[in-house]
Amino acid sequence: MCKDLVSKSDPMCVTFVRPFGNTNWVEYHRTETVTNSHDPDFVSKVHMMYRFEEQQPIRFEIYDIDSSSTNLRDHQFLGWASCTLGQIISKGTVKLPLCSQGTESGDTKHGFLIVAAEELSSLKDEAIMTFSGQKLDKKDFFGKSDPFLEIFKATESGNYVLVHRTEVIKNTLNPVWKEVCIPVRKLCNGDYERSLKIVCYDWNSSGSHSLIGEFSTNVREMQDESLKQKVFTCVNPHYLARKKESYKGSGQITLNKFVLKPIYTFMDYIKGGTQINCTFAIDFTASNGPPYSSESLHYICPGRMNCYEQAIMSVGSIVEDYDSDKQFPVLGFGARLPPDGRVSHEFFVNFSTESPFCSRVQGVLEAYQNCIRYLRFTYLQIFILLKFFSPQVQLSGPTNFAPVIRHVSKFAASFADGSNYFILLIITDGVITDMAETSKAIVEASMLPMSVIIVGVGNADFEEMEKLDGDTVALSAGGRRATRDIVQFVPYDRCIHTGTAGIHPTEILAREVLAEIPYQFIEYMKMHGIVPKPPNTSSPFYLPPDLDMMVR
Repeated sequence: MCKDLVSKSDPMCVTFVRPFGNTNWVEYHRTETVTNSHDPDFVSKVHMMYRFEEQQPIRFEIYDIDSSSTNLRDHQFLGWASCTLGQIISKGTVKLPLCSQGTESGDTKHGFLIVAAEELSSLKDEAIMTFSGQKLDKKDFFGKSDPFLEIFKATESGNYVLVHRTEVIKNTLNPVWKEVCIPVRKLCNGDYERSLKIVCYDWNSSGSHSLIGEFSTNVREMQDESLKQKVFTCVNPHYLARKKESYKGSGQITLNKFVLKPIYTFMDYIKGGTQINCTFAIDFTASNGPPYSSESLHYICPGRMNCYEQAIMSVGSIVEDYDSDKQFPVLGFGARLPPDGRVSHEFFVNFSTESPFCSRVQGVLEAYQNCIRYLRFTYLQIFILLKFFSPQVQLSGPTNFAPVIRHVSKFAASFADGSNYFILLIITDGVITDMAETSKAIVEASMLPMSVIIVGVGNADFEEMEKLDGDTVALSAGGRRATRDIVQFVPYDRCIHTGTAGIHPTEILAREVLAEIPYQFIEYMKMHGIVPKPPNTSSPFYLPPDLDMMVR
């Protein structure tokens, strides 16, 4: 909606996006033209694919349509506004001041654009059901049967396609299968009358399974509360054709439970007010090299970011859209600190215990850069000034992760209600030296609302890091197994060397390290039975103009 335009006009809103890896704005969508209005409410909606791991900048331009020409240059430009898709989603509705062409700030005389985000409803329910069998046919010569179920849905052409297969229950005629969870979209395409065929087989090691029987039903029948006992006769069509009236069935299948539950998405929780908090942890061990050397991983070069700065920027620039106060703590580990020169594995990089937070991602970069400048000063002049000054901080070692993980865990434990979710970004160049303690800390943290991202920089052997990333084998420590996978490890060099021409390394890195966060987030909420709060329906959140998006 555009408000308070200078005079009545025939406005149209044009949406531009920056596709992944593209630095140029590309036209994406045009609304309809609203005639003779200075307060238009556009009916046409913009459909976009939301990706948490990308920044997804958006620019809106308003034109007064003066003719039937499709060339925007033939129409009067009224103003522009910009933001990111993440900002719209995190606030629900945003109010953007319109800027005139070439200006850097919004002006109320040009009006406002109000933008709201809404997730498309795509049958966001799942069916939860449990089945058991009674007196099924005996199929094995030396035993009973090894029954399992297959659930099929009817297609528009009248055929059936498989949507789920249960586990096999060995040597029984009265099996009880584990709970089955199937999205309604997958189960019946949202059509509760669509025919479902449930087939019971006896498992055989040869792969040629023996049919016990089958029955047909639909979601409407299965959720019918008037049917207290949902018992289905298992019918084998071959036996029915041969035995006819004398055939009484091949046992029974009982539907013991059927519940439809909503499937909540990452966007549901964000729109309900859940905050994403990010803590940065930076490796200050000696293996990074002296920061005054251009070979050092910590070398600060004006106009070119080092790998630590790129990792901070890639994650911070996205996460700050989901943090209302945009204040980030920055931890360091593996350095010797004054006054006694003891090695610390958990210190604030801005050296302030009273105010350890950095404002926005730019503040994080400045705190890191200031710390490195102290380090350069220390290394270059330590021999001259040692008698007069205590070094601010010195690179040391070893590489211990457990302290910074437990630091964030303490805060995450206070927000088990799902109102906040914590991300710890560890940037390191070394081989981890406290593997046992780190594994234990991660296992303990797997019950908390947090995720750990590890970015490996340099040429060290990161094999141990891969073990922490429990994608294939769940991490365990002290006899306990992680309740969920909360670690994502990404080697920095892989993002740089496998990148696509024209795509900035920070964009590739962000995609790699943040892709699993929504899944880990949802897994925590689902595991603890936390449902999202209703979206905030108060007045739109005001967003000032983004100067980085001014030029198109």
